[in-house]
Amino acid sequence: MKGAYFLVIHLPEESEITTKGRRFFLKDGYYVYVGSAMNSLEKRVARHFRRQKKLHWHIDFLLKDAELLRAYMIPSEERLEEKLSVEVSRHGEPVEGFGAGDVRVETNLYRFDEEPDALLIRILKGLGLKWKRVKSEREAIEFGEENEARTGES
Repeated sequence: MKGAYFLVIHLPEESEITTKGRRFFLKDGYYVYVGSAMNSLEKRVARHFRRQKKLHWHIDFLLKDAELLRAYMIPSEERLEEKLSVEVSRHGEPVEGFGAGDVRVETNLYRFDEEPDALLIRILKGLGLKWKRVKSEREAIEFGEENEARTGES
């Protein structure tokens, strides 16, 4: 299954996140990360829920110190990451240079004072997209299996 996703993350206290080549100083609060997986959406999202993994992407380094509350999986043949990031940027505080290496936006991570779920749902509905909200690695994999069974994709 191809598509994009939102990760809703809680960072309970100010943190310095050091990746392979960058350092980010993040305030406490809620964050939305916008990502895409044009090969296996369910496996990518499931990986984000795993605590034990090789640290590769910027988001991996953040999730080491923060709590991943839930993900919104958005199945689509279209590359939606940039469009979704632009929509979220209208409401959230951008973290410049975080995770946007393959799109034409400054960042894919945005900070909010409050939980951003109502906003995310408004964005998804406004764009006419279907989505599934998941709260665990298992739920992400199950959604992929359900979608595969429905469409016959593998």
